[in-house]
Amino acid sequence: MATDWVRRLEQEGRGLVETLDEHPEARRLFDGTVGRERYARYLVRTYHCLRWSMPLRVGAGERLKRLGRPPQLAELLLRRALEESGHEHWLLADLRHLGWPEERVKAAEPGPAVEAFTGWNFFTARAGEPTALFGTEYVQAYVSMARVGRAVEQLIEVGAVPDIHKAVTYLRHQGDTAGEHLAELSRVLRMVTGREDRMAVLLSARMTRVLYPGFFDGS
Repeated sequence: MATDWVRRLEQEGRGLVETLDEHPEARRLFDGTVGRERYARYLVRTYHCLRWSMPLRVGAGERLKRLGRPPQLAELLLRRALEESGHEHWLLADLRHLGWPEERVKAAEPGPAVEAFTGWNFFTARAGEPTALFGTEYVQAYVSMARVGRAVEQLIEVGAVPDIHKAVTYLRHQGDTAGEHLAELSRVLRMVTGREDRMAVLLSARMTRVLYPGFFDGS
């Protein structure tokens, strides 16, 4: 049953990858033909998510501890919060190379998909079922493992954006570490046995699958 449970999460990740492969703007990112402004807009939206990742992980991790859930769950979230702290500065540096100064990035509207995505995760972390955050983490890691590493290679090889090699620091890291992160998530999530916990994780994975393509929509 544990294997089946994790496989259901994998199916959500695979479904999101298939959706993104059919999305015109996401496909341009993956094949390296995306233009400067579209690429920058995607990184801006990613920044407006990433800047909340540390408080989200810390909040969910602390609630898991208070609720007496398996300690490995809280430990993973709290450790990831520390490991990823400051990674938003990589995004700011990448965007600076694309002509977006920090002030412009921070003042930019994140868009409805990003607002909905962060709002959902704040709700589950602070007031809902804190294990739900693992659904978000899993699906994002799956996309990074399946597509992001190759996307960096394509961006550099195609060279549609001049000096793009200076603006892929964040994506390169995500691609390089996604496989290890996904393996750890799979191992730890096998410790989740409660039906409500599992349903919360799956629901959050599905929410991510629905909302994430919106990161590529619009101008």
